Amino acid sequence: MITNTIKNVHGNTVDYLGEAIVAGRYGAGASIPPEPILGGQLGVSRTVIREAVKSLIAKGLVTTGPKVGTRVLPEEQWNWFDPDVIAWQAKAGLSPEFLRDLMDLRRVVEPAALRLAAQRATPEDIAKVADALEGMKRGLKEGGDYIKYDLQFHQGLLQACRNRMLIQMSKALGALLRTGFELTARKKGGPANSIPLHQAVLDAVVAHDPVKAEKAILVLIDGAHQDIEEILASRRRLPRLSRLASVLRAA
Repeated sequence: MITNTIKNVHGNTVDYLGEAIVAGRYGAGASIPPEPILGGQLGVSRTVIREAVKSLIAKGLVTTGPKVGTRVLPEEQWNWFDPDVIAWQAKAGLSPEFLRDLMDLRRVVEPAALRLAAQRATPEDIAKVADALEGMKRGLKEGGDYIKYDLQFHQGLLQACRNRMLIQMSKALGALLRTGFELTARKKGGPANSIPLHQAVLDAVVAHDPVKAEKAILVLIDGAHQDIEEILASRRRLPRLSRLASVLRAA
């Protein structure tokens, strides 16, 4: 019980500071308050603050040095594959830069990965991806978690590449992909229209046709990209995905 309490205090402190940085309350180059002041504000010990800062350093958000204190690093240096960083961004509100970076990343990684998956996928790999697609269909009909299965579909394809580095990347990409899916799934009719596109991807992998698999995933990615650009062009305020933040933290 005592150990869990300590972990909660540490985690809450990291969350507080991480959210403040990502939300822009401490801008790039700014110093966060010293340990005694932060400890007093948050009601925690200097040791807790010190350990929280170490966690933020590991995530690329801050740096420390003698006489300069703890300073916030530019966004380009943050670890955007860290689920906590993605959760804090989701809670603070998505930005056009974040979403466009995500779509660029998908267009670089997924088409090449699908070529490998079409060549290397085992029957077990294909069964997992097919199950995920069925879960997406059930989510539409019965109101289940469509996005959870959408994520499983894409992660299953990355794992089907049978490449250890891409498998590790699929874990890191999970938080990023879910963020994009949460946004595009809000488009009226979007999930229903995407089902045939997902089916085309799966069919190409089942047929072990790398060319068709690459083309099919590009159609899917470009459709999502168009949806995001339409959202950005509408100039509506981008949402704060607080529910997504809690999902990512729990994953």
